[in-house]
Amino acid sequence: MMEWTDRHCRMFHRFLSANALLYTEMVTAQAVIRGDREKLLGFDAREHPVALQLGGSDPALLAEAAKIGEDYGYDEINLNVGCPSDRVQSGKFGACLMLEPELVAECAAAMLAKVKVPVTIKCRIGVDEQEPEIALRTIIAACKQAGVRIFVVHARKAILGGLSPRENREIPPLDYELVYAVKRENPDLKIVINGGIASLETAEACLQHLDGVMLGRAAYQDPSILAEVDARLFGGAPVSLDEAMAKFRDYVAEKRGQGVPLNAMTRHILGVFHGKPGARAFRRHLSENATRYEAGVEVLDAALAHLKTPVAAL
Repeated sequence: MMEWTDRHCRMFHRFLSANALLYTEMVTAQAVIRGDREKLLGFDAREHPVALQLGGSDPALLAEAAKIGEDYGYDEINLNVGCPSDRVQSGKFGACLMLEPELVAECAAAMLAKVKVPVTIKCRIGVDEQEPEIALRTIIAACKQAGVRIFVVHARKAILGGLSPRENREIPPLDYELVYAVKRENPDLKIVINGGIASLETAEACLQHLDGVMLGRAAYQDPSILAEVDARLFGGAPVSLDEAMAKFRDYVAEKRGQGVPLNAMTRHILGVFHGKPGARAFRRHLSENATRYEAGVEVLDAALAHLKTPVAAL
């Protein structure tokens, strides 16, 4: 979710669900240590609970970055062992680390020794020619021995040499049953599943076997799914899209006053009214006008006004 789940995206998603755990984009340990920390790590207190996702393979650097993340106030530090992009592989982090479970465990142990918040692992069920039944169990056993108690498993292999990142999200077959089996074998662990979950009906089915479900692109491309999460999965009050959008409008006005470009915020909401009358005009208005240098909250207001226009008039 790099370049997607930034602080503005997360703030919008929080308005849609008070309970869901939000994740940052993956940030490399070196960037956290040497880069612009406020730009990379800064977040709104209203985002809690929120996890910082790190990429890297050097235990000392990851430990230092994890401590910085904890000091910034993150509720969880997650190590990404699942991203298959070429850029990630060249830096020796992401899914290629599935081939080095002992190194991943060493990284996790170093991070756990530095922080008090949970350190979690996001992984695949295997890569390339690995047998998933062996690869997934091996990395979980190694990291469990190191002290990790929460795993997020993308339930498909990653093909590092022959598929693009997008193809790696779609072509390798899903194997939910393997993840269910690993949970049965490790009842003391929290196992969260990811991959191919595009509806809350699928999420609810997975939760019959596991401790959690991670929604990625499905929640980004149609954020309205998140408005049902609190009521259906957490026993909370339902959230209306109008209520969430009103809160986001206030947020946009606040941040626009601080100099944040309008499009940096509104680019994350284009899919929220998918399938509803006026949604196409809403998207078009934002796409055509939010990128202007002087664009302010009035552009969002004008886009929202299209939702009151009957479909036949569009």
